Parts: sequence; C-alpha cells; structure tokens
Amino acid sequence: MTFEFSELRRLIGERSTAFRAAVASAPSLDAQVPTCPGWTLFDLARHLGGGDRYWAAIVGARPADAPPEHAVAERAALTPPGEREALLDWLADSTQVLLDALRDAGPDRSCWTWWGASQSPQNAGGVARHRVQESTVHTYDAQRAQGTPQPLPEDVALDGVDEFLSTCCATTAAWPHKPTTFGFRTAEGPCWRLTVDGTGARSVRLGATDTAGDPDEAGVCVTGTASDLVLYLYDRIPADSQRLDGHAELLDLLRAWEPED
Repeated sequence: MTFEFSELRRLIGERSTAFRAAVASAPSLDAQVPTCPGWTLFDLARHLGGGDRYWAAIVGARPADAPPEHAVAERAALTPPGEREALLDWLADSTQVLLDALRDAGPDRSCWTWWGASQSPQNAGGVARHRVQESTVHTYDAQRAQGTPQPLPEDVALDGVDEFLSTCCATTAAWPHKPTTFGFRTAEGPCWRLTVDGTGARSVRLGATDTAGDPDEAGVCVTGTASDLVLYLYDRIPADSQRLDGHAELLDLLRAWEPED
C-alpha cells in the first residue's frame, strides 16, 4: 500500500494527535521510555516535535547537498516548554509547521534527505511518507512509557514495512558478506524480499500469491503481523518474537551493517 500525498499529510496529523494523547495521559513527563533507553517522555516529545520542525525547514529549502545550517542549529538548541499543557501546544504547532511546509511544497519538490542512495525519492513526498512512520513508531514509544502500547494501524504498518526496506535498507553500497536474501512476510498477506550482494541492497514487494521468489526461499524469512514487523525493523521488539525460518544469524549481520555510500 502506498498512500497519496494528501493522505500522508492526514496521517502525520492523525499519528501526531495520538502521540499527544499518550503524552497527555502519562503520569509524568519524567516517565522512562523503555524502547528509547535513557530517554524520558519529555525527551521523546522534544525529539518528535523537533523532527517536525527540522524536516519542515529541509522541505522548504528545496534541493541541497546538506540540511540547512539554520535547521541543524535550531534543532540542537531546542528548548520546548516543560509544563505539560504548553508542551502539548508546542507539539501541535510543530506538526502544523511540517504540514504547512509539505502543503506548500507539493509531493514532487526535491529536497535533501539522508537516504540518497536508497529506493525512496528525495522529495517532499518521500519525507511525508517517512514522517508518517516516525510519528507512528514514536506514538508506540510514548504508549510504552505509560504501559499501554497499541498495535500500529494496519494500513500504516503495511506501508511501513515497504517504506523501511526501501528507505533504510536499500543502498548501492556493497554487501560485505556472501550474497543472500531476506524475506519479510506479513500475516495480512503482502511480503517483501530484500536482496543483498556486491551491488548493494534492493527490496521488492511480492504479492500474497506470488510463488516465484517466495520469501520462504530466502536466506532467512521473518513472519509476523505488519505492526510487529515494523516494530522489529525499528528495533522495538526482538527478532525472536516473530516466526523465523532459515538462517536467523543473517539478521544480526543486517542489523550490524553500516553501508558507506
């Protein structure tokens, strides 16, 4: 599933609203976030709100070889309010800054992104799609901080598996080990194959009934709900919480790989 640009903007707003609801109902902004070791809920809120403002500046800067210097400096110096109601207002304003920047840019405006060598576009549409996933996963983090984690919305999670593999895994950097493939199959049906070799890493989505290149033939195949697969890919839950077929040790190699493009 790939969302239209208007739907991506709506989902950013929806997931950000859910994040604020988790912050509002938490016993304290000092609550520890188990999925982000060393962070409090306040730290997480600063990270998400700061990220919204950072990406808004990047989208507004148009094509560039690096993120705008002022955006980097402002993010480093962020001091959001420490009082809960004021923090919630700041978070809402931060999201609106991003949504306004995306609206003004349109999906095809080119901009700098850190995923230059991936299969994802370096434009406002690619930023919007990635921010949906970051907002969604951080909402889960906030819910974990108060002990009430919810599965990710199914439609968002299905797109999230594809987005992670094409943005965070795909690269033109050479895989430093023996060529292999990784299968990712969702309980809902769709599945993906990530191929890694001397030319890099590339992912392809396979249909639920596609038997030519079935993920079961991969070096290792991970099967779970779309929500759980996204949470695993973002290192929120362990691999062994999913069904693993094949050579599970390959997942450690993929996790440790830091390609230099």
